[in-house]
Amino acid sequence: MSSPNLYLIYISSLFFSFHLWVLKSQETPCNPNDLKALNGFSSCLEPNVLGWNNGNSVSDCCTWTGVTCNDSASKRVVALELGQKNLYGTICDSIVGLNQLRILNLSHNQLHGSLPTELFRMEKLEILDVSDNRFVYRIPEELPLSSSIWYVNVSKNGLFGSIGENLCKNSSSSNIKVLDMSMNFFGEVQQGLSNCTSLQYLMINGNNFRGYLSGGIFQMMQNLRVLHLQNNSFSGTLDHGIGHLSNLVELDISSNSFTGVFPDVFGSLGKLEKFTASSNNFNGALPTSMLNSPSITILDLHNNSLNDLINLNCSAMTKLRSLHLGSNKLYGSILHNLSSCKSLNILNLGHNNLDGQIPESFKNLNALTVLSLSRTNLVNLSSTLKILQHFKNLTVLMLSENFQGEQIPDDAYFQFRSLKVLSIAYSELRGLIPPWLLGCNGLQFLDLSRNHLTGTIPLGFNKFKYLFYLDLSNNSFTGEIPKGLTQLQALIDIDISLLGTSLGFPLFSTGIDGATFRYNNIISFPPTLDLSYNMLSGTIWPSFGNLRRLHVLNFNENRLGGSIPESLSGMKNLETLDLSHNKLSGKIPESLVQLSFLSKFSVAYNELYGEIPMGGQFMTFPSSSFERNNGLCGGPYIPCSLQQTPIDESPSEAMTVFGPQFGFGVATGFVLTIIVCFMSGWVLPRETTFKYRCFTSKSSHRD
Repeated sequence: MSSPNLYLIYISSLFFSFHLWVLKSQETPCNPNDLKALNGFSSCLEPNVLGWNNGNSVSDCCTWTGVTCNDSASKRVVALELGQKNLYGTICDSIVGLNQLRILNLSHNQLHGSLPTELFRMEKLEILDVSDNRFVYRIPEELPLSSSIWYVNVSKNGLFGSIGENLCKNSSSSNIKVLDMSMNFFGEVQQGLSNCTSLQYLMINGNNFRGYLSGGIFQMMQNLRVLHLQNNSFSGTLDHGIGHLSNLVELDISSNSFTGVFPDVFGSLGKLEKFTASSNNFNGALPTSMLNSPSITILDLHNNSLNDLINLNCSAMTKLRSLHLGSNKLYGSILHNLSSCKSLNILNLGHNNLDGQIPESFKNLNALTVLSLSRTNLVNLSSTLKILQHFKNLTVLMLSENFQGEQIPDDAYFQFRSLKVLSIAYSELRGLIPPWLLGCNGLQFLDLSRNHLTGTIPLGFNKFKYLFYLDLSNNSFTGEIPKGLTQLQALIDIDISLLGTSLGFPLFSTGIDGATFRYNNIISFPPTLDLSYNMLSGTIWPSFGNLRRLHVLNFNENRLGGSIPESLSGMKNLETLDLSHNKLSGKIPESLVQLSFLSKFSVAYNELYGEIPMGGQFMTFPSSSFERNNGLCGGPYIPCSLQQTPIDESPSEAMTVFGPQFGFGVATGFVLTIIVCFMSGWVLPRETTFKYRCFTSKSSHRD
């Protein structure tokens, strides 16, 4: 290599080394005390935090994952944000060495153990979020919060003790604005909570609070905007002191044990927009101030014991969008005054002691999207549908347990273009599936069960692209299962979680085993095809195996024949398969063992034979799943080694014993006996001796 080239390499090396030195001189590692605290914090975690250079005493921790430093020359750690990092372990006391820390977020991990008491007293800390972990810890009663903290979220853990006695004990520690202690095991609300006068959001729902809730606790909390008390065991009446919360926007006291009447304090709650008091024991009439509230947009009082007329003043409640009064003891007709609530989107009056029929004035509710009037003693289904078709945006319609014994109208001019959910079950309706129903192309959920509908199931069900729940059980349908049911796209390749139809209120479903399930959204229902308890005939289409997203298939109690298709194993998400009480024949396909989610299975009361498949979920099914199939054996049912063809001693079978084969055997034995006698050299002086010996030989052969 020539000298000029060596010189160039030398100069380049010097320049490069100088550049690295300049860059190195510009780097300032994070504060050594902070680095020590972070290393100590990391030592209690399993595994170490990804992206952290643990144990390195000269590492710049400001570049570590989730670590933020300030812009000062000292580069102090001011934020540690490690939410949803799948961390496991405990929080070491060394974390309090981050004495300039302002934000600490360790939420949505698997941390356990206790919380360092000093964590709540860090002088600079403003935001503390350790929610959704596994901490089990008794909050000390003497625990005061640092004056700098304004946001605390310790929800979804195993914390217990009391709340509030010393939480805001000092005037300097009353700066907290957001306190979320929900979904823990706290058992008492202390009067000292009222000292937290800056609180705007208080969530203590989902704990073990019991007994009377004193209104005095809220007397000083004038800034409170959101108060969540639901899913506890508060009892007694709702204290009038709740009226002191003049800035309250959202109040949820649902799923407790409150009793009595509502206090008439809603006139003082002039900013209240959402009030939820469902699933309690409130009774009597609604207070006048509630029925005239100009601010309420959502009013949910379902599942109580309210027992009065519905007397809403819609001219005053101009902002009311959602009204839930279902499952009470309200009585009277569906009053015309509801028709002036023109802003209503969601109306649930189901399961009350109403009567009559929907008034013509209901046409004015043209903003309505969700309507539930199930079990309200309604009559005249034809008139009801004629009125409701004017709701062009109606997506959910629940009319079950009404119109008892009426004829389902077949008016082809009914139009429900936007309808996605329709339930008219348990009504003993008569007639055929009407043609207007097939025009509801957007249907996702259809329940016409427990009626007296007849005729065949129409062929046009394949038009329902988004239909994933169909219940036609307990009717009198005849004929074959239409092949269009095997072409429902929502059960083949559409992700129904993207449909997102909101109910606006919970629905409850009771299973065969008596278990009750609550569904807050339509897509929470399992994809279902239920044609049970009809008079359907024909065979099961092999193309049902294409319904990969189906969870429940019930064809039981029909007259279906033929074999069980092997292709049913294509329903990979199937959880329930009931084919019992039909006339199915052949063997149970071995391919069904591939259904790894199958938990309920029955082919009882059919004409199946052969060995029951072994393996997979078939090892878990009881013998009752296979009973009354005389040809089946194996598995939990009759062992195949014990299953023998029974001996039939009928005369016809007995006669076969004396057939040609038996006669040939007797003749052959007789001839052989004569030959043996002569070859033995016997002289037969007396005829009787010969007859005796030959008879004896024949007798031995027969035995």
